Amino acid sequence: MTPGTGAALRLLAASVDAKAVAEIGTGTGVSGIHLLHGMRPDGVLTTVDPEPEHQQFARQAFRASGFASNRARFIPGRALDVLPRLADAGYDLVFCDGDRLELLDYLAESLRLLRPGGLVVFEGVFANGRTVDSGPQPTEVIRIRELLRAVRESQELVPSLLPVGDGLLCAVKR
Repeated sequence: MTPGTGAALRLLAASVDAKAVAEIGTGTGVSGIHLLHGMRPDGVLTTVDPEPEHQQFARQAFRASGFASNRARFIPGRALDVLPRLADAGYDLVFCDGDRLELLDYLAESLRLLRPGGLVVFEGVFANGRTVDSGPQPTEVIRIRELLRAVRESQELVPSLLPVGDGLLCAVKR
């Protein structure tokens, strides 16, 4: 994650005064740290990842960054198995950085999870320039294009594409 992408995540979390954030794809915790910095001091990040080792790294990174252990809830598992168990309209922001083949499913779950005025953010939507390349593309790039189309055409969302890092697709739920 680039410093610009991290700064944008911090800003986006702060702009919705985020108290509850869901993150799909914990990774090593870099995005979570940026989100936590933008969230309210009493905010909780719920982060989902199929790799328990990733969550262990992130837990250590959050602690090293000075965040109390009660600021993050780590749920191991596939996002599409975990997300249905999270509360409807219970989140201010959903950050999606998981399996590119499941992007449209993440969008559907995000719409259910977000409160009105909440924000969904997808990382890496430029796919290193492949999203706009006219040649044949791998399935993950085709899925990104489908996501971009779905968000653009949705009556439920107000979208914007931020040209930071490898592209942040952001959309506010009406």
